[in-house]
This record gives sequence, structure tokens and C-alpha cells, in this order.
Amino acid sequence: MKLFITGIGTEIGKTVCSAILVQYFKADYWKPVQSGDLHYTDSHKIKAWTDDTICHPETYRLKLAASPHQSARAENKQINLDDFQLPETQNALIVEGAGGLMVPLSDDTFMIDLIEKLKLPAALVVRNYLGCINHTLLSIMALQQKKITLEYLIFNGDFPEDTERVISNFITKETKIIKIPEIESSDKEHITTIAKQLTITKL
Repeated sequence: MKLFITGIGTEIGKTVCSAILVQYFKADYWKPVQSGDLHYTDSHKIKAWTDDTICHPETYRLKLAASPHQSARAENKQINLDDFQLPETQNALIVEGAGGLMVPLSDDTFMIDLIEKLKLPAALVVRNYLGCINHTLLSIMALQQKKITLEYLIFNGDFPEDTERVISNFITKETKIIKIPEIESSDKEHITTIAKQLTITKL
């Protein structure tokens, strides 16, 4: 099982959700591009929050906490899709993107192009806020346009019933739904507890 974790935007809990899925599937973890926070990367967080996870090294480690194309430019670098290769592993693998699907890696390539290049199914993380329905449905449409399989739709946190219903009505019956409760604290204890209680459903 190999899966690319993406989201409808930035700061919606992709890394927490990735940690829960890493723990649930006993998977390896890979963050292809890390922009900023090199002292405490998403890989560091996954290591701290899960049990003995193998975290594969990032292809790009960029200092500036910004969009990858801006971070790369600040270091006179150019992110090239050909530089990305899936890590070799016999284990399940969780791959976490940066931001949403249309986050630029360069002036003419985007995170969704990396998912397409790696030939991975996607898990879309959704967080409740005003505008999340619009952002979610546009993200699903973008994946459909690229013919990328939406393997999981992840509701991260509490949602109004009306919001959840409209979003759920927009996915196919093949897409599985994961509901992750509001998490009190991002730490190993809470991540492990949620992973043990995780349920995966279909429409």
C-alpha cells in the first residue's frame, strides 16, 4: 500500500493525519519536499509521534518557510520532477505533500503533477472552515481531471452535518472515508490512541 497525502490547503493537519495512517498501516514515511522548519521537520514529527517509523530522506530540503518554488528560488535551485523517485521499501508507504494540490514546485509544475508522476492514489485531508466545501470540491475535480484515484477522503476534526453531506455526495463509491476526531494534543499518546480506534468506511 502506497498513498499520497494531500489537502485542501495549508495548516489543515496533513502531518497529524499522516502520523495516524503511518501508525495504522505500520507504514514508512516520506516527505518529498520540506520547505522551512529544518530544525524540526515533518519527518521529525512523524518519528516522535509514531513507533519506530522509517522516515526516508527528503528529495529537497529548503530553508525558507514558503511555497516550494519560492523556497527553491531563494537558494538558486530549480525543483525538477525527474529528481523524485519513490523510496524502495517492502513496507507500506505514506507520502506527504506540501500544502494543497496546486502548490507550485516550479513556475510550471505543481504538487498534483508530482502525485501523477509517482503514480500514487491520493488521500485528501479536509478541515472545517468557511470555504472548505468549495476548496474540497475543487480539489476532487482536479484529481478527477488528472485521473488520480481518490483512495481516501479524510475528515479531520468536527464537521457540520450539512458540510459533510455535500462533500460526501461529491465522491464516488470507491472512495473510502476516514473520520479523525479533534485531537487534544499532537503527541505519540494521542496519535496512537486514534490509530487504534480508526475506522474506514464507504458510502
